[in-house]
Amino acid sequence: MQAFLDGLPFEPDRFQLDAVSAVDAGRSVVVTAPTGSGKTVIAEAAIARAVAGGGRAFYTAPIKALSNQKFGDLRSVYGDDGVGLLTGDNVVNGDAAVVVMTTEVLRNMIYADSPALDDVTTVVLDEVHYLQDPFRGLVWEEVIIHLPARIQLVSLSATIANAGEFTEWMRERRGAVDLISETRRPVPLDSHYMVFDRHRDRTELLPIFKDAGGKAKLNPQVTSLLRKGRGRHRRFAVPRRLEVVEHLNTLGLLPTIYFIFSRAGCDQAAQRVAAARTFTTDDEAQLIEAHAAARTAHLDTADLAALGYETWVDVLRRGVGAHHAGMVPAFKETVEDLFAGGYLKVVFATETLALGINMPARTVVIERLTKFTGETHELLQPGDYTQLTGRAGRRGIDDEGTAVVLYSPHVPFDKVAAIAATGSHPLRSGFQPTYNMAVNLIANYGRERAEELLGASFAEFAAARRRRGLDAETARQEADFAEARARAAAELGVDIDVLDETLAASSAIDASSLTFVQSLHPGDVIGTDQQRSVVLVRGYGTRPRLLLLDEEAGLRRVKPEDLAPGTSLQGTLTLPEPFQPREPIFQHDVAAELRAFRPETVSPDEAQTATESDVMAVKWAKRLDRRRREMTRVRRRAERAVGGIVDDFGRVLRLLDDWGYVDGWSLTAKGERLRFVYTELDLLMTESVERSLFDGLSPQELAAVVSRFVYEARSNDEPGDWPTAAVADVGKRLVAVSDELRGAEAAGRLPESRPIDPGFSEAAYYWAGGTQLMDLFEDEFAAGDFVRTCRQLLDVLRQLRDAFPSVARSAGEAIRAIDRGVVAAGGIE
Repeated sequence: MQAFLDGLPFEPDRFQLDAVSAVDAGRSVVVTAPTGSGKTVIAEAAIARAVAGGGRAFYTAPIKALSNQKFGDLRSVYGDDGVGLLTGDNVVNGDAAVVVMTTEVLRNMIYADSPALDDVTTVVLDEVHYLQDPFRGLVWEEVIIHLPARIQLVSLSATIANAGEFTEWMRERRGAVDLISETRRPVPLDSHYMVFDRHRDRTELLPIFKDAGGKAKLNPQVTSLLRKGRGRHRRFAVPRRLEVVEHLNTLGLLPTIYFIFSRAGCDQAAQRVAAARTFTTDDEAQLIEAHAAARTAHLDTADLAALGYETWVDVLRRGVGAHHAGMVPAFKETVEDLFAGGYLKVVFATETLALGINMPARTVVIERLTKFTGETHELLQPGDYTQLTGRAGRRGIDDEGTAVVLYSPHVPFDKVAAIAATGSHPLRSGFQPTYNMAVNLIANYGRERAEELLGASFAEFAAARRRRGLDAETARQEADFAEARARAAAELGVDIDVLDETLAASSAIDASSLTFVQSLHPGDVIGTDQQRSVVLVRGYGTRPRLLLLDEEAGLRRVKPEDLAPGTSLQGTLTLPEPFQPREPIFQHDVAAELRAFRPETVSPDEAQTATESDVMAVKWAKRLDRRRREMTRVRRRAERAVGGIVDDFGRVLRLLDDWGYVDGWSLTAKGERLRFVYTELDLLMTESVERSLFDGLSPQELAAVVSRFVYEARSNDEPGDWPTAAVADVGKRLVAVSDELRGAEAAGRLPESRPIDPGFSEAAYYWAGGTQLMDLFEDEFAAGDFVRTCRQLLDVLRQLRDAFPSVARSAGEAIRAIDRGVVAAGGIE
């Protein structure tokens, strides 16, 4: 590996050297480090070692854009023939020594026992913290659990708070694994808060933290300023996007990545800023135009027109761009190239840009610290903040990077500071058994081994650690409880064997005290021979407290169990009007009346006969009862801490058995076909084919129907419809199967599959029929999403073609009809 290190154009950092040394020794590694710190060097070293030893290396990434970037980077080292790309919808040189792929492709290879794994010696799992993603995270765990132990695993992650716990789990699964952690950013980060001050009519950029003796503390200038803005007329406002960019430009803080969690918002912001400002010279504008033309030369002129090419280029020429998943790959890659080359000064982007794509900036702006999840708005986690701001600061250019959070009236400043200061949050597993996973486990393992593997998930590992902690806490509480019982017996003067009887008897005394308190009213005088008080207020609830005034005008609140032994009702005073129990004059007047009060004769029913030992027994009963409840709560948490995933797996198996996919621990013919269906709606799609729903459909119609399995409407999408009556008929039957499955899932206490949506059916139908892109959309920005959804549709159609002979021919023709023009050009994305 020394030759590899000597060939680097820079001096490697200590953590890079440590990681490369571990890799060279043949050990697997978990590397956690801030974005932009150079984790890729470790992956490249592992790949170089594998190739030099005659083996193969797989590099996996969570998104296709990152796969494509790594594909290009590695080809520059190993040549076009030395590197392949597998992304589900693309196969480029798949037998190469180095293959870049999405993580799902590797998972599918493992389940299919692909011979392609035979000579693989190293696998790189990039962005392994994606494991916590609730929809796709389980794929990373499946790979770590099932990948042959002989294969070296290089796991790269952003900074996480529980890296040690994650590495311990990896060691249980794979043997020797070294943890290499780096918390220091290569370029220090300075976090700022930007607010528009209406009183001063200007934008303020203020540090969030102030260094105090080496410790970062809240900047008092910000907290003081924000306090001045309270009141009916809001003094502060969210700065407008153009104002933000102008202010940063004035301070010399461009180039900037400006995160907006909305695709439409990114496009609108780019156009408006570009319309108001130009950040390029004429020569730079010409270079930008030429590069954009070269990058999109493979696209048809008509498709470019449909994509709004001229508008897009005009914005770029002014040094501004947008970047989000709704853009076609050629447009996104052009923006990445131009920003990295220093030609674009502002890029408005969604959070997908934070996932490993190499686009360092001087400044990162986060417009909001809340993000809409599809159901609700959630505050960003500290790790999300760290990931987004990881692009701030260009190594070798900037002395520090700048992160800017914009003012929001909905997020308090102390919450902003807490998110910015923490840096990371714990990695949590999103692992849940799927139908496809279940049938593949049956196909490859015995029941005991399969359940053992499910129990080996990171979710169960973390739960087992929690269980050990809870068991220890339970044992501690049980010991404390036994000690408390011994103290209670000693104080009450009873033997430990009869303590429970004594405490049980105290409950009747407690009930009597409670009844007594509930019968009292303001003005009632209560007390003993030595002391009396008047009731001013009786509280509400099941155990009301009393506000009492004594003869010296002293106020006190007491609980029913705190009344002195022998307390009884001694009569009633007429309280002065107006009733003002908190006023000193009122209190002194009542105290004077109380001192002159002569008690009435107390009837047996009105007397409190509890002795001092009775009161003590009541208090011990309550104290021990609280401890018993807490002990029970912890014990139950411990019992629930493990075994949940295996239980979920059992419920999945029962449903698969009911629907004819498994028979005990054996697969039926239907179950064998389900093994090769990897969509989110795997069981629904397989069942639809098994019920012959797709039989007789033309390629066009099949594309329209199958689009339901990949399309999921965004919050602002218009509801879709079926393109023809024949497709609508199949669609209705498909909805019936979907409803039947969701009902079975609900009855079986399983997460319900998402509803299917016809929103893309018309676009898929007409595109498969030869309609041109410009005739499909009025909105040019919808074309990017169209290409992306078509690529996903192609992936599912290929699965249908390969797994189900009954629809193979129609699926193959649908693939050829869809994979054309801008869709085919978007294949490597």
